[in-house]
Amino acid sequence: MKQRIITAVVAAAIFLPIIIFGETPFIILMYLIASISLYEALKMKGQWILTIPGLLSLALLWVFLIPTETIGIISDFGYSKIELAFLAVLLFLTYTVATKNRFNFEDAAFSLLSVLYVGIGFYYFMEIRLEEGVQFVFYALFIIWATDSGAYFIGRAMGKKKLWPEISPNKTIEGFIGGIVCAVIVGVVMTFFTDLDMSIPKLVIVTAILSVFGQVGDLVESALKRHYKVKDSGNLLPGHGGMLDRFDSLLFVLPLLHFLL
Repeated sequence: MKQRIITAVVAAAIFLPIIIFGETPFIILMYLIASISLYEALKMKGQWILTIPGLLSLALLWVFLIPTETIGIISDFGYSKIELAFLAVLLFLTYTVATKNRFNFEDAAFSLLSVLYVGIGFYYFMEIRLEEGVQFVFYALFIIWATDSGAYFIGRAMGKKKLWPEISPNKTIEGFIGGIVCAVIVGVVMTFFTDLDMSIPKLVIVTAILSVFGQVGDLVESALKRHYKVKDSGNLLPGHGGMLDRFDSLLFVLPLLHFLL
């Protein structure tokens, strides 16, 4: 627990000022974290970033992450993100032939889905910060922290019925519900300190939805790790695991928050 707290404090001291400042340093930070997360996702399946498909995945991720305000970087060349994504698919499939199926169709599908899994979340992280405002980033962060804390402590105190033992044996239905309740309470409290521009009824509904899918995001990554028989996605953050372990809920919450706004 001590190691987790120290890591969390150090990470917050580095990340939060950059998130508040925004602009280019924030975009660079998102690219860095997303790239590490992709590396961790590919590594779980035994795919390495410093290979042709790994570098192609990384290049596709970087294109996918280009914020709306700087999309002219590729549109000036007469192409869109979706056209470049189609090109990447063709290159992945061509590589399966070139390697005589040592890199096969399943590997190509995993690489592409990993790019989408990581890329969608971090793309909307940037969109919300740059387009909607920093208050919505902190809203999402506090909702996730409240959900995790509520699920943990209420689950330990009252949890009896297992939520999904095949995926995450320690999670309980009571903890799941407790996390939602804590998130709603924190969301309502935040309206007194920040301008979220939502009525209380809408805020309660949006917060409950985000809390549910934040927990789903956590279960998705747990299922991925269990399938590939790894304990953590990485070891970059002592006491916390890897970047994917810390951002798994945000990868679901931030796109949904953007859509709901």
